[in-house]
Amino acid sequence: MSATEHPHPLNKFETEAILSRHTLGIIMGGGAGTRLFPLTKDRAKPAVPLAGKYRIVDIPISNCINSGVRQVYVLTQYNSASLNRHITRAYKFDLFGQSFIEILAAQQTPDGEEWYQGTADAVRQNIKTFLQGPWDYFLILSGDQLYRMDFRKVMNQHLATNADITIATLPCDERAARSFGIMQSDSEGRIHEFVEKPQDPAVLKRFQMPAETLKELGLPEDQPRFQASMGIYVFNRKALTEALDNDFNDFGKDIIPSSIKKYNVQSFNFQGYWEDIGTIRSFFEANLDACRVVPQYDFFDSRAPIYTHARFLPATKINGATIHEALISDGCILTDAHIETAVLGVRSIVETGTTIRESIIMGADYYPGAVRGDSSRPPPGIGRNCRIERTIIDKNVHIGDNVVITPIGKPENMDAELFCIRDGILVIPKNTVIPSGTWI
Repeated sequence: MSATEHPHPLNKFETEAILSRHTLGIIMGGGAGTRLFPLTKDRAKPAVPLAGKYRIVDIPISNCINSGVRQVYVLTQYNSASLNRHITRAYKFDLFGQSFIEILAAQQTPDGEEWYQGTADAVRQNIKTFLQGPWDYFLILSGDQLYRMDFRKVMNQHLATNADITIATLPCDERAARSFGIMQSDSEGRIHEFVEKPQDPAVLKRFQMPAETLKELGLPEDQPRFQASMGIYVFNRKALTEALDNDFNDFGKDIIPSSIKKYNVQSFNFQGYWEDIGTIRSFFEANLDACRVVPQYDFFDSRAPIYTHARFLPATKINGATIHEALISDGCILTDAHIETAVLGVRSIVETGTTIRESIIMGADYYPGAVRGDSSRPPPGIGRNCRIERTIIDKNVHIGDNVVITPIGKPENMDAELFCIRDGILVIPKNTVIPSGTWI
């Protein structure tokens, strides 16, 4: 019996076999990441550090691994060196197995010389590679989202409903619906219509989720909810090849609306924390939320851990400090510092008398004296008696003594020589040196 024939409901082991042997994960990471600039100035968006010790791409990859999807391609084209290095170091499987996590960068071929023009175009340009494998199902994911999803549940529903395409959707209120692609599905879950960022109240009313679905999900039936696309898709092999047989560039705007009319497109209703961390503000808030006593996203869930590069760093050393709601990564050295609602990345060094509030310190790639370079350039770290508020400090930044960094009193958005501000959050780019006594 082939992987596409299912005369009876599948049990847990059959579903895991389909995911591990017949499903390919495709993670979209090819965008320039302009909304995350300057964090994406020298790295691909999926390679941006997250929660102290991870990278954004670790989230979808870990969701795949925890769900049994062990064959994954990450599609990218901008500043891919750091992402390639991270993937190579972090994800190594048994040499005698079939598992892999690999980068597929945009390239010129006899069939085309253009870079990826959108999510659908990125898959189309690599379709020959995908079709050479034994995969019957293709799990297409975004590379800049923070969530935890068991794809075994998605696949079970996809097979049970005999779907050609399954789209993961998130119930949202009317205000949020105006910023998403919204689906209209019946009580059986089949999607019949799609609209991008609807603003017309009459259209919104037509797209409200059915009362039967709200009841089934345990949501209040008197509060309108809408099915927002999460940018997570499962395609059958035939449906994917046919859906890409055109010049459409994007899944959400082009492929999905046209496919609804031709295929059995089902909605998988996801309930849980989900955040698009594609902007400086959303990235900043998601990181600081992880510091809370009860965060919305739990990095401590041992049933579905988040995997990343193992660095073999020493334990963090604290030579006296006041710390409240903070994530402190491996290999840090803190001396008489005050840390309040902050993320400190690997190898962060904070000297005496410094206060850090509501900030993300990404740490460093090396300790003092570990790399060759300009001997006059100070090592990364934060000096004495500094004050840092609502700031993202990228990797390998050196901050001298008596430095004040705060966005208070400044425009919501601006660019300067040593920093930039996006959505009221100050960002210090990678490798910046800030002299002692500087007030930003």
